[in-house]
Amino acid sequence: MLVKICGLTRREDAEAAVEAGADLLGFVFVPGTPRFVDPATALWVRDLDDAERVGVFRDQPLAHILAVRDRLGLDRVQLHGGEPDGWLDILGPATIRRVRPEGDDPWRRAAMLAGRALPLLDPGAGDGAPFDWSSLGPPPAGLGFAIAGGLTAEGVAAAIRTLRPLVVDVSSGVESAPGVKDPRRVAAFVAAATRAAVDFTAVDEP
Repeated sequence: MLVKICGLTRREDAEAAVEAGADLLGFVFVPGTPRFVDPATALWVRDLDDAERVGVFRDQPLAHILAVRDRLGLDRVQLHGGEPDGWLDILGPATIRRVRPEGDDPWRRAAMLAGRALPLLDPGAGDGAPFDWSSLGPPPAGLGFAIAGGLTAEGVAAAIRTLRPLVVDVSSGVESAPGVKDPRRVAAFVAAATRAAVDFTAVDEP
C-alpha cells in the first residue's frame, strides 16, 4: 500500500513528507483553491526525489495540463473534475481519476477506469470532509484504487481495514493551516497507514 501527501505548497513540507516515507507527493495546480501552487514559480518540484510527483488539476485545458506536467517533470496527473475520459488515453494509465463515492454505483465507475487510470474515491476536494467508507460495501476483487476524504492518523487504519485500498491520500488531515503541513502529523499518518497495511496483510496470510 502507498501513501500520498497532497496539497503541498512548500518545498520544506514536501521534503519532510519524503523523509517520513511518503510514496506520492501531490501539488494542486487549480487557481483559487487554498492549496494552489503556481506552476510558473514551482520549479523546485522538479528537484524532489524518492517519491512520485502528482499534479492535481480540475477542469483545465488538456494543453495546459500537459505543459505543466512536462515543465515540472510530474510522474502522474490527477484529474479532479469533469474532464473527458478520452484524455486518459493521452495522459496514460498512471493518471489518477477522481470518483465520487456518494454517486451512483461508484464501484462500477471505478472498475470501468481500471487499466486506464487509478480511481480515487474522494467525496470532497481537500476540505477534510469525512466519509463512511463502510457504506460502499466491498470493492470488486482485484481492483486497485485510492481513497481520500477526512483521513487522519487516528482514523486511517479503520479505512484501510474496511476497503484495503492501494493508496491512501491525505491533505488537510496533516496540516497546521491550509497548505502548511505539520511534519509530526505527516510522520504519524505515514506510520499509522504503513503499520495498518502490514497488520492487515499479516491477517490475510494463511
